[in-house]
Amino acid sequence: MKRAMFQLDQKDMPNHWYNILPDLPEPLPAVLHPGTGNPVTPDDLAPLFPMGLIMQEFSPEQYIEIPEEVQEIYRIWRPTNLHRAYALEKALDTPAKIFYKYEGTSPAGSHKPNTAVAQAYYNKKEGTKRIATETGAGQWGSSMAFGCALFGIECKVYMVKISYQQKPYRRLMMNTWGATCVASPSTDTKAGRDMLAKDPDCPGSLGLAISEAVEDAAGRDDTHYSLGSVLNHVLLHQTIIGQEAMMQMEMADAYPDIIVGCVGGGSNFAGMYLPFVKDKINGKKPDLRIINVEPESCPTLTKGLYAYDFGDVAGMTPLLKMFTLGHDFMPPPVHAGGLRYHGMAPIICHLHKLGLVEARAVPQMATFEAGIQFARTEGIISAPETNHAIRATIDEALKCRESGESKTILLAHSGHGHFDLAAYDAYLSGKLVDYAYPEEKVKEALANLPKVANQ
Repeated sequence: MKRAMFQLDQKDMPNHWYNILPDLPEPLPAVLHPGTGNPVTPDDLAPLFPMGLIMQEFSPEQYIEIPEEVQEIYRIWRPTNLHRAYALEKALDTPAKIFYKYEGTSPAGSHKPNTAVAQAYYNKKEGTKRIATETGAGQWGSSMAFGCALFGIECKVYMVKISYQQKPYRRLMMNTWGATCVASPSTDTKAGRDMLAKDPDCPGSLGLAISEAVEDAAGRDDTHYSLGSVLNHVLLHQTIIGQEAMMQMEMADAYPDIIVGCVGGGSNFAGMYLPFVKDKINGKKPDLRIINVEPESCPTLTKGLYAYDFGDVAGMTPLLKMFTLGHDFMPPPVHAGGLRYHGMAPIICHLHKLGLVEARAVPQMATFEAGIQFARTEGIISAPETNHAIRATIDEALKCRESGESKTILLAHSGHGHFDLAAYDAYLSGKLVDYAYPEEKVKEALANLPKVANQ
């Protein structure tokens, strides 16, 4: 009988996170201080993050031990399962072998608790009483609320307004776990009030919500800031996904030819492929293809400029070298809320610049079409963000049907869409439309990049 699911025992769960930094063929560009333009030091970041996370951000160690307290919580839902998508393969009539690693079984329904729990732990260890953070579609905010609840930390979440309106159940999850959630732009911060004065109907952006959360944290001695993607330590915590997947692919007697995932800030997909990209770097699997999939409405990797930029709208964060649409980019109110960030994880951008990974932008309608097909074959109603990766996976499988090649495709499935059914309703009722971000808008947003010498 064909085996459709590959399960690891809890004793086989990885007890270290994998750090790609020492294995990069070229060093990652430095993070710059927004005031001096010099590389940031751990002390520069101390007002925002606990030192345990700061040291992980710059760590030269290839593997970093996962604290037992964090492992204990991980065991609530980890290891997550790897599935062979036989029903989808049959529907597509493809010789491709499709596997997917499903992160939707976490308490918050996505990959985000992998880092939320770790970040809450390190903050608690260093005496943090309160955490301020932002969230795009609510996946991160609910995960951080969950992590803070477990460690007795107060949590304040600034949620992008359009998602606050579209996804009330994500907000209610945060409230249930004890967090306070407000729509961004809010009246609680100067950054929010300034934007509301400029545009009272502003739908918000992740960059603006970051500005509010950073301002909140910087203004209180009892508060640290927390970020759900982009930064090195966040991607580090997610590598438990890829390490588990490598063991499970071995159980399946397979190795991927193509790895596919959606990217907004990039933490989920990087968490899947960083352990695999090591094999590409060292020559074990040089022809491995890694496809980062983003929405046409927020084409960071496919249309953005590789340059130093702020991580937020107000220009309060350090400068990161990344593909960017400009920090004052204001995304359209599409349903893929978690993929609406103007920038991208510097590690992903660096690997893309080096030609080790590729990028693709897909339209909104086609992603929901793919999500519906996945639900009607594999049974899982996926998050709108994940549907982008499903779209590209199906496209690659159809290419295999045309060529007759039996390639092995591994999909990073970041979470379920149970709280995104309004988006499915819009699609099924014919109200959803495509939106490709115009080139002239990209140029307009890039006009205000900070001036950095020799970039």
